[in-house]
Amino acid sequence: MTIKAQDVKELREKTGLGMMECKKALQESNGNLDEAIKNLRKSSALKAEKKASRTAIEGVILSKVADNEIIFVEVNCETDFVAKDENFISFCEETLNIAIKYSSKEDLFGEVSKSMEDQRMSLVQKIGENIIIRKIEKINGEILESYIHSNNKIAAGVSLQEGSKGIAKEIAMHIAATNPLVVSPEDLDESYVNSEKEIFRSQVDKENKPEEIKEKMIEGKLNKQLADVSLLKQPFVKDPSKTVEAFLSESNAKVSSFVRLEVGEGIEVEKKDFAEEVQSQLEG
Repeated sequence: MTIKAQDVKELREKTGLGMMECKKALQESNGNLDEAIKNLRKSSALKAEKKASRTAIEGVILSKVADNEIIFVEVNCETDFVAKDENFISFCEETLNIAIKYSSKEDLFGEVSKSMEDQRMSLVQKIGENIIIRKIEKINGEILESYIHSNNKIAAGVSLQEGSKGIAKEIAMHIAATNPLVVSPEDLDESYVNSEKEIFRSQVDKENKPEEIKEKMIEGKLNKQLADVSLLKQPFVKDPSKTVEAFLSESNAKVSSFVRLEVGEGIEVEKKDFAEEVQSQLEG
C-alpha cells in the first residue's frame, strides 16, 4: 500500500527514528500508526539489549544543590560526539531531576534507574549507542559547594564543618585536580596501607643495606604515599608552598567529607584488533 508522507512524518515525531525505518514500520502495519509504534518498540527493545553489551566509557556528570545536599549523576555513552547531543543531555538533566526528587530513598540508584529505564531504552534506539546511568552520588552538610570541570567529565563536591562556600569551592577544585582518596591518612583502610607497605618492602629488599636502614626507607616511602593520597597532606594546587591543611587552618575551615567523580573511571575497555572487530560484526 502507499504510505503517506504525513504519516511518516508523524511517526518520526513520535519515535525520533529515521525516515526509512518509520516508512518500513508503516508498510508492515498496513499504515496503522499505533501498530507501527508497537512493533518499533518491540524491535527497539531487542536492539537496545544488543547495544547494552558495548562499552559506554564517554558521557557527562551533572550536579545540583538541593536541601542541604549536592546530588551528582554520571551518565555514560560510547562516544564523545553523543555526549554532546541535545537528546542525551536532556536525558541526563531529567535523570538528575529524578535523583533530586527521590534523594531520600534508601536505594536511590535503583529507584532512579527504574524510573528512567523506558526513556533510556528509547534513547538507545534513537541515538544508536549504549547509554547507562552509571553513578548517583550525594553529599550532605550545611556548607556545601561543588565544581564541575568545563568538559563535564570531572566533578567534586565538598562539605565543610567550618568555613565558607568560597573556601569549599577552592577545595572542590583542588580535589577535582588531584583526586585524593581520603581526607586524612588516618582514614585509609588498613588493607590499603598494608598493600602499599608490601610494595615498598619489595622495592627496598633489592637494596644492599642493613635491615634497620631498609625499615626507615620503607617508612619514608609509605608516609609519602599516604600523604599523596590524603587531601589534608597534599600541596594546595593554588599555592603549592603550603598544604591543604595549612590553607584550611588559615581560612578557619574544616573539611567534613568530599566526593569526586570522573566519567568512565575504573571501566575496563575490551581491546580488539580491527580484523576481529569486523569479523564479529559480520557474524552478527
